[in-house]
Amino acid sequence: MPDPAFKASFALLMVDSPRRSAAFYRELLGLDPVEEQATFAMFALPTGLMLGLWSKHTAEPAPSAPAGGVEIGFEVADAAAVDATYTKWTETRDVRVLQKPVDLDFGRTFVVLDPDGHRLRVFAAAG
Repeated sequence: MPDPAFKASFALLMVDSPRRSAAFYRELLGLDPVEEQATFAMFALPTGLMLGLWSKHTAEPAPSAPAGGVEIGFEVADAAAVDATYTKWTETRDVRVLQKPVDLDFGRTFVVLDPDGHRLRVFAAAG
């Protein structure tokens, strides 16, 4: 039985420049950070998840893994919303496309990289 006191409540990305990354995520999410400093920024997502951006140059202990080993997933309502989000992000954001919109066994999806190389997946679950 899981410990009721244990709750996964935030994701932390190691980034080159928290201020640059905060500007990227501010635009991407349409949210202002709840905390922003030279070495750290934090966003409170509508789902309750906190997204932290910590300078890989000041994090302790120092990170040793490269970016791209995990994904942050953003679920949208349907396949049309996946396509609309892809168009918006690729036309107005600094993202690199890893996977254009495609139908996979779990639903419609695409994957882009943020400026630090972190994978961002947008998807709509198959109905």
